Amino acid sequence: MRRALELARQAFPLSDPNPRVGCVLADADGRVLGEGFTQQPGGPHAEVMALRDAAARGADVRGATAYVTLEPCSHHGRTGPCCDALVAAGIARVVASLRDPNPLVAGQGFARLQAAGVQVEVGPGAQESREMNIGFFSRMIRGTPWVRLKVAASLDGQTALANGRSQWITGDAARADGHAWRARAGAILTGIGTVLEDDPRLDVREARVARQPPLVVVDSRLQTPGSAALFQVPDRPVWIYAARHDAAAEAALQSRGATVVHLPGDGGKVDLAAMLRDLAGRGVNELHVEAGFKLNGSLLREGLVDEFLVYLAPKLLGPGQGMVNIGPLQELDAAVALEFVSVDRVGADLRVLARIPGRAAF
Repeated sequence: MRRALELARQAFPLSDPNPRVGCVLADADGRVLGEGFTQQPGGPHAEVMALRDAAARGADVRGATAYVTLEPCSHHGRTGPCCDALVAAGIARVVASLRDPNPLVAGQGFARLQAAGVQVEVGPGAQESREMNIGFFSRMIRGTPWVRLKVAASLDGQTALANGRSQWITGDAARADGHAWRARAGAILTGIGTVLEDDPRLDVREARVARQPPLVVVDSRLQTPGSAALFQVPDRPVWIYAARHDAAAEAALQSRGATVVHLPGDGGKVDLAAMLRDLAGRGVNELHVEAGFKLNGSLLREGLVDEFLVYLAPKLLGPGQGMVNIGPLQELDAAVALEFVSVDRVGADLRVLARIPGRAAF
């Protein structure tokens, strides 16, 4: 199962919006007969890849055990049911980490395997597999993506100087690591303030990807200019969420290949909760947020942020722009409580992953 989990990690970011799954086929003596991981949407799943690998090795898998990091699927999508492929190959035992939360599967894969006489065990590697697929579980169970808010800041919590300058607070290693997190996301979110002030591309440049994650722009009044650098990324979907109609602005953005979605909320702003539900409908598992402190604050105040990905540089900037606009608070009890998931050194900087307590309990 440890090897299956290693293989599942190789599905980053290839398999999205499907889960990251690895599979190892082994005989009774523990000899590996075949292995594989889920490919791009429409491509073979981990179990089929492992069966193909076994065939290429000339291995006989009849009576073997399949170690797989998620329940084999039981439905017809772009590919056939993996549980049927395992039964047809003569697999005698399946050890799986987790039940698939997809309502189209949700235990039916296990049931079909057992009905065919296959022994099923569930549990090994469950926590690691779930963390690897936390966005998929979020989308299937909550109906919204897992929202990860990324910021780069000085040790005193400033993301920019008072004049707005922010390039670069953290070092090269931290920026490269940030691109790896962009690469694993189902989409990248920013706000119109960042677009107008920084004119970023917000693409993945320092990690290998099979596709660029779609870009989401919260732009209540449709102010995104057609000349924006974000339109210079080939073959990347751009989804712009607006709160008001402006036929001319919308036509101009559509001519640049953007999709405009109207989701008006209170105060002339975009309904951010509705936006997350819409993004889930578009297959977004993990939403990677790189925005300014105002949009960050709005997402946090509305209870839409699941975790923070914070890069801290060993610098002090003094008064400037903070991470989120949530204050000023009057009582310490009003502080937003977080729990550390991990703290790691990345080059000269620190990478802190901190989660809103209880957000993963779904």
